[in-house]
Amino acid sequence: MKQLFLICFTCICFHTPKAQSDMSNNPTRVLVLFHSESGGTYKMAKAIAAGIEKQGATAVLKQVPPISKTEKTAVTAVPYATISELPQYDGIAFGSAVHFGNMTAAMRQFLDGSVDIWTQHLLEGVPATVFMSAGSGAGREAAILSFWSTLAVHGMVIVPTGIMGAATLNKNIAQGNTVFGATSLAGMPGAERPSESELQQATLQGAALAKVAMALSSSHKGKNMEAPKATTDEIEVRMNKAGILLPEVPAPAGNYKPYTKTGNLVYINQVALKDGKILHPGIIEKDIDIAAARAATRQTMLNVLAVLKTACNGDLSRVKQCVQLTGFFNTQPGFKDHALLMNEASDLTVTIFGDKGKHARATVGASSIPVNAAVEIQAIFEVE
Repeated sequence: MKQLFLICFTCICFHTPKAQSDMSNNPTRVLVLFHSESGGTYKMAKAIAAGIEKQGATAVLKQVPPISKTEKTAVTAVPYATISELPQYDGIAFGSAVHFGNMTAAMRQFLDGSVDIWTQHLLEGVPATVFMSAGSGAGREAAILSFWSTLAVHGMVIVPTGIMGAATLNKNIAQGNTVFGATSLAGMPGAERPSESELQQATLQGAALAKVAMALSSSHKGKNMEAPKATTDEIEVRMNKAGILLPEVPAPAGNYKPYTKTGNLVYINQVALKDGKILHPGIIEKDIDIAAARAATRQTMLNVLAVLKTACNGDLSRVKQCVQLTGFFNTQPGFKDHALLMNEASDLTVTIFGDKGKHARATVGASSIPVNAAVEIQAIFEVE
């Protein structure tokens, strides 16, 4: 079990805020990750972000995905985070509503997906803080501590609030301040919630986190992730713009699996199955023309990508690199356009993954391919 570090602040000194254009170039990036059901936690998240940016760091607001498509969310304009992107940041503020002395189910499910980054020690030494919104206020401190136990297992540096802001707190109404982290008493009468004092507490907490993140960023920069990665949303946008729709994963036609994984490498072989049948079967330039062969190649690569998505648990942003593509084409002797056909697969991969989709490639002519397919593609991907 990792040691739990506590850093307390009793005085916060604010620097003059930088212009937004300067913020985007600042090397210290702090994620404000939240799950908001009625909007209160989102307001707290924006106050946390304001405190971060007052210290000269860059705040990135994201929310955790809903558990189901039918789940209602109070926020639609903020993008969803992926668990694999967390090590990109120099600090993380976590926020959710309080559910029976715990975090929400959506936040719990999100953090339960962090096993891979835990086993790679990617969050060790990264500062973290927790803020929450509680209806009656019951269980809010226990809920923050439920966060802390998870963050401690990751070896993160916990930044609590201590007694910061106590001197200016409005004591005429009930407030959600705790020594562990800012909270909002969402269901309490007497003032709009989050109250002005609760938001101020969150701003101070964000500033405290930013100060620690800026001080510690050099100690873990470079060990986590070498460069920002595309998020799931960004990849989906690319696919939508290009009209790319992945099919259902084809069922194996024999005693084998759709993919195998060893270490961080995924191995996949597919042919041009579509709706349970081979698309454009036969010998190229004998039974089918070049246009049909190109369509078969594209379908084969779509099948590869569908299997890859399954191997990544539905998150294609986990792909670090397309390592190798090998295309086998059912051709007659003397055929010369193998590369033209294989470009269909290569172009599709680069469209989706950008530079990470660029790969080594081999293209081979074959006298026959199983099930009379015109093309078969073998692919190797490196994933997180």
